[in-house]
This record gives sequence, C-alpha cells and structure tokens, in this order.
Amino acid sequence: MVADTGPHDTCHTTHLECSETGEHYPADRLHGLSRAGKPLLVRYDLDGIGRAVSKETMAGRPPDMWRWREFLPVQNVEGIVSLGEAVTPLVRLAHSAGQLGARDVIVKDEGRLPTGSFKARGMALAVTMAKHFGVRRIAAPTAGNAGAAAAAYAAAAGMEAFVFTPEDTPEATVREIAFHGARLFRVNGLINQCARIVREGTPTMGWHDLSTLEEPYRIEGKKTMGLELAEQLGWQLPDLIYYPTGGGTGFIGMWKAFEELEAMGWIGAARPRMVAVQSPGCGPIVRAFEAGLDHVAKPWAPVETGIHGVRVPKPLGDRLIMRVIYESNGFASDASDEAAAQARAEIARDDGVHLCPEGALCYAAWKEDLARGRVDRDERVVIFNTANGLKSPMPATTGAVLDCAGPIDYAGL
Repeated sequence: MVADTGPHDTCHTTHLECSETGEHYPADRLHGLSRAGKPLLVRYDLDGIGRAVSKETMAGRPPDMWRWREFLPVQNVEGIVSLGEAVTPLVRLAHSAGQLGARDVIVKDEGRLPTGSFKARGMALAVTMAKHFGVRRIAAPTAGNAGAAAAAYAAAAGMEAFVFTPEDTPEATVREIAFHGARLFRVNGLINQCARIVREGTPTMGWHDLSTLEEPYRIEGKKTMGLELAEQLGWQLPDLIYYPTGGGTGFIGMWKAFEELEAMGWIGAARPRMVAVQSPGCGPIVRAFEAGLDHVAKPWAPVETGIHGVRVPKPLGDRLIMRVIYESNGFASDASDEAAAQARAEIARDDGVHLCPEGALCYAAWKEDLARGRVDRDERVVIFNTANGLKSPMPATTGAVLDCAGPIDYAGL
C-alpha cells in the first residue's frame, strides 16, 4: 500500500473518450478499445482537481507516483497496487554536454522504478484498475520490460498472468518474468505477433488484455512522467524531449499531462518539441513523418534492429503519436544500433550513467540531430532512459588477472 494516501474521494474522472471519434464511454466499467477500434482516453473534471489540490499540495506529499492521485482514475486509494513507484531523478550529462558545447542535457532515469523500467508506471495503474473491476487473469504481449512489470504487479494483486514475448528477448528479463510467477511463452515472432496471440486467445482464456493502448489505463500511469518532469523543472518545460517510441504510450501520455496542466493554469502555453526516436531497422513513425502522413501507412518490414523497445512495426496509437509530433512542432528521428551502442559506452565512461539501449538510442539521435543543425546547442533537452542498463546485455570483457600469491607490480597496473 501507499503511505499517506489522504482522503478517499480523490477521483475526478468524468468519462472515457474515443481518441478518434470523441464518443463518450462511462468510467464505471472496464473497457478495451472503443467501438471504432481506437484507444480510449480518460477525461477528468480539471476544475475539480484544481479545487482539490495545488502545486503546494503536491510539494508536501511523499515523492511517489501516487502523489498525483487526483490526476489519475483511481477509485479507491486503499485498492492501489504499488511496489514503491518513486519519483525518478533528473541526471545531467555535464561532461558529454560540455564536450559538445550544449547548454543542458538531462536524463530522466526511469530505470530507478520497480522492475527496473518505466513500464512499472503503466502496469501499476492498469493492474490497479483491473483489480478494482474484478479482473483475476491478465495477459500481456511484450518486448520484455512490460512483461516483467505485468508479472510483478499481477503477483502483488493476486492475479494470474500470461506473458508472451519474442524468443530473442534478453535472458535477464525473461527470467525476471518467470521469477514473478507468470506463465511465460517465447514466441518466434515480434511483439505484434505476441499481441495477436493475446487478442485471439481472449474469448477462450477470458483474460484482460493489457496490450499497449488496448486498455485505457497504462497511458494514465505513463502520464505521470510528464507531471513529474514539469514539477521537477519548476513548472517550466524543456525545449526538447527525446523519447524512444515503440508503442508510444508514454509519448502520448506526457503530451496529455501537459495539456491537462495547462488547462488548469499550472503551466503556460510553452511546450517542448516532442521527438519520437526509432531505428533505421524499424522506423514506421520516422517514415510517416518524412512522408507528411498522420498515420503509419503499412507495417514496417523487415524489422532489422536489436533494440527491443522500438521494434513495433505498426503502433496501434500511430495517429495519436503523429498528432503529438505535429502539435508540438516536433519530429521523428532515428539512429543506428551501432550509434546507440557507442553512445551507451561513452555515457557510462564519461558521465557514469548506464543507459539502456533505448535511452542510448535517444542520445545518439540527439547528437546526430545536433551535428546536422536540426536542434540547437542552447536548447534544454530531456532524454528518457526507459530502463536500467543492467537489464540489457553488455559487451564481454576479460579484464586483467592478478596473482595475489605473489608480489604485485603496482607501477605496471
């Protein structure tokens, strides 16, 4: 449970809304996609939230995700399923930024969350809401980290979990999923094939589908990244946000957070340019942006990247992602696996920050955009490191060997 939860009447949800048609849905029951087959978005009485809490209220609360409970669809704080979702730090890459003459390069380090990734935010809320509505069995397709979070929070909620992941998912994450007691299945395909298995199995298995944007609450959990960031930067948003974009839940959720904060008068109209980062080996959003489209025309094939978090051939929320890019005057950018690996090693060595491959991909893309004049050195940039670097494989090293039984040649070390 979460400490210092305060009053129980904190829910300000008014309804759910189809992201495509605007059709309203009642908030007092469990939903998947809208009748149009599109993601649902949770809507709130923002004036009511403003009357209930203030910036000062937030400052006095414990530093966790649930301090934003009025901004979330939580019906009963006593039913929150929590593993300790702390506020994640902002870490400045002072050395690397200085070498490039950049003003301010900041990492929002989501690897500090339970299960070691940003997926904890979305799954904590999705499982909390599923439990509220009486769900006993959940299923999730995953590139890895979402499955680990789903397994952990399902265990905490006393639910049965089925997780489907590509067969080349990093071994540490696969073992983590199984260790939490989930029924784990390796699939000889990508996350879209895993999602199809979950979708087609729902009538038989009766599970609640926690696929990206197939239910409305993971996006609300991810939204807290934007709420946190605004507060951490003194309610002044950065100039640029670089975000590794597979399904895009956090990308969409942060923009939603900024819209809600502005509507409440907590921030001004100035917004960051939102940059969706992908790989040349799987870049459907980059391709759509370069073509001036508002959607992904066809799934990316063949997928040729080893960076698991961006291997989504056609995101379900493609129109929402594109809308955020255009509304923010942002863009889509890519960098190679090799550039990401080099960036990961450089940042670890020079700044002491161990980025995951997806976070390193964002840094590599920003560095390339800087070199070609797409962004300026004077702009404040926030890069999202979406997982702990220790969850992904690292280059092998032998290291030096010393014989402790004899004298040590210290001068030769």
